[in-house]
Amino acid sequence: MYYERFGQRPTIEALPDPTPAPRGVVIEVGASGVCRSDWHGWQGHDPDIALPHVPGHELAGTIVAVGTDVEHWRAGARVTVPFVSGCGRCEVCVAGDHQVCPDQFQPGFTHWGSFAELVAIDFADTNLVALPDEIGFVSAAALGCRVATAFRAVVDRAGVRSGESLAVHGCGGVGLSAVMIGVAIGADVIAVDVSGAALDAAVAAGARATINAAGLTPDEVATAVVDATHGGAHASLDAIGGAGPSHASIMGLRRRGRHVQVGLMTGDAARAPAAFDRILAWELDVLGSHGMSANRYPAMLDMVATSHFDIGSLVTHTVDLAAAIDHLVAPGAHIAGIAVIDRFALAS
Repeated sequence: MYYERFGQRPTIEALPDPTPAPRGVVIEVGASGVCRSDWHGWQGHDPDIALPHVPGHELAGTIVAVGTDVEHWRAGARVTVPFVSGCGRCEVCVAGDHQVCPDQFQPGFTHWGSFAELVAIDFADTNLVALPDEIGFVSAAALGCRVATAFRAVVDRAGVRSGESLAVHGCGGVGLSAVMIGVAIGADVIAVDVSGAALDAAVAAGARATINAAGLTPDEVATAVVDATHGGAHASLDAIGGAGPSHASIMGLRRRGRHVQVGLMTGDAARAPAAFDRILAWELDVLGSHGMSANRYPAMLDMVATSHFDIGSLVTHTVDLAAAIDHLVAPGAHIAGIAVIDRFALAS
């Protein structure tokens, strides 16, 4: 899938096969999720994208070529990779924080991505994750951005504990994943969205209560969260991105609560004001969360294996590469949940 101008409908093209960088690999893509972040990139919201471009960042597949300096991987390995990959050498990566590496590699953003039969991934020894046999490529693609992003936001950044209340603003792929992770931890989850279908999905995922935010102001949404949690949420996520949802998330917290910004803040929202009077007086934590490094994947995979976390329930459609164009250009218009590409070959 290929486009030469932002906002121009992509086409399906036959392009030259990639080759591995010295520290990289080439992966035959088994599955790739279609994410709202891909839409943001196609719209021109990501300054790292250079045209022309192949999108796609939620991927799983099989290594078919290995660079000369790769030490730990061989052709034939089944793998996935975080959508934010660290260089493995800088001070930030040495500290284990690959997801904020200043020289990061992002398939589908800084480099061509996985809406293709083959994708080249750099920094393989630092970032590749071996897939357990019991996790198929489609499920692994669902893990790749949305579940991993939600896991880091809920577990590592918000530090949600069993018995705490968690409000999730926006129940798309990341938000619904956050609901499921919160439930797996034992949190009391409140789901917020403007879509009845999304809220129904959140209830099916284990949310105790829902708030339909359609027609409500951000302060009214916050009041509803405070009421539903009997005093405010211990932790809250904005999984949408925007001045309104982030404000509602912060104002719906109890004293010493934790807000995590997960949804991308673009356009005017990139410098949105925050309720610093409340943040200061109530000692609220306001945290950013950006992907998740490969070194935290084992903990996430352990949660998947040992809890009732149902990855398959997140994937509502599997599509071929051509059909995925509609899902890219109009995210959420066709289905609730996640669409995953699992067929890549050109029609004969």
